[in-house]
Amino acid sequence: MKTSLLTLSIALALGLGMTTAQAADAVTVKIGQSSPLTGPQAHIGKDNDNGVRLAIDEINATKPTIGGKVVTFEVMSEDDQADPKTATIVAQRMVDEEIAGVIGHLNSGATIPASKVYSDNNVPQISPSATAIKYTAQGFKTAYRVMTNDEQQGKVLGAYAAKLGKKVAIIDDQTAYGQGLAAEVEKAAKAAGAEVVAVEHTNDKATDFTAILTSIKGKAPDVIFFGGMDPQGAPMAKQMRQLGIKAQFLGGDGMQTPKFIELAGADAEGAIASIPGLPLDKMPKGTDFKQKFEAKYGQIQLYAPYAYDAAHVMVDAMKRADSTDPEKYLPELAKTSYEGVTGKISFDAKGDLTSGPITLYTVKGGKWETLETIQP
Repeated sequence: MKTSLLTLSIALALGLGMTTAQAADAVTVKIGQSSPLTGPQAHIGKDNDNGVRLAIDEINATKPTIGGKVVTFEVMSEDDQADPKTATIVAQRMVDEEIAGVIGHLNSGATIPASKVYSDNNVPQISPSATAIKYTAQGFKTAYRVMTNDEQQGKVLGAYAAKLGKKVAIIDDQTAYGQGLAAEVEKAAKAAGAEVVAVEHTNDKATDFTAILTSIKGKAPDVIFFGGMDPQGAPMAKQMRQLGIKAQFLGGDGMQTPKFIELAGADAEGAIASIPGLPLDKMPKGTDFKQKFEAKYGQIQLYAPYAYDAAHVMVDAMKRADSTDPEKYLPELAKTSYEGVTGKISFDAKGDLTSGPITLYTVKGGKWETLETIQP
């Protein structure tokens, strides 16, 4: 009896020791995600959030070992409300929570001020969707993006606008994204021989554009370009038609969403918008991603594939460095050569993609259809 009890005690002690050792060899690492999760852009922000979560769930399922420990990644998601001031507050909150890196932010206007917080604290940042040139031009070694920038996209849109007509009117929402893209479109349209007959400004909360559009109508443009997001682009499209404006409506990636069509209804028909990258069905792993994502979260809104890739790129750098410590894996991030859903991802010295196509789409029969893909 004594022998049996002794054997049982030893077995229990050994089991407890193994459990303790296993626990010591496991670690939880936080990765931040920030985008507008409330307000008029929440559908796009949640899309980014879901893209990150899908990637992290897949990574966790493989039970990755980094630095000799089994790592479980945890997503810390923060609502920046697409607001520059809020973005810096949530950035600091995530830094205080000792995130190992951040996927975000969505909007350039939020990404740029937040990037200083991350840079000051040596936290790597990969934006899935911020396209403003200034973001990576600040010289922060922590700042990266997995989408081509406004200079690249603006060149394509401006040249395309000039192809559509000789007279171009431009409206922007005065955000870092909208204004930056509009400026590049204006430059490229003029270089391609178009006359820019009007440059107007609104904001990212407005919904009534009657005064601006009435002023533009008198200048008889062939094309009206809008630099901004779908909550403004949709009512603008409706009001153009209500005013009898026949000009071609053209926008950037912020407008190329299912929500734009939903909000604009029949007035969305014929609108043209671009987005950096290939069409989803032409992306190397796009069809597989679409099936996985939509089975779990429903329809892709816009940037989910890029958010998904950004999370995988960050963890891939950690694996190559064999460390989740930003100080150690940041140099590996700069050396990235990753085959993602969206294509081959590698970075230049600024943290921009080394190359990337731009695809133009048009609304036809209530759906976005591919027009053409252009390599800048």
